[in-house]
Amino acid sequence: MKIFIYILMALATALLIFNLTKVDYSAPLAGNSQVAVISVLACACALVLLLILTISRKIANKR
Repeated sequence: MKIFIYILMALATALLIFNLTKVDYSAPLAGNSQVAVISVLACACALVLLLILTISRKIANKR
């Protein structure tokens, strides 16, 4: 499970970087750039949730 979580983190980070390259910074909420911004936010949320999961698993293992 630990390796699977790290793989998901790597994929989310790769998607985050890819979508950051697709954002048009002069008009970030227009056209395809809006989809990229939403995808960046979704990837960031996924990373935060995966980090919370790893921290909670470490805390549970210390009991």
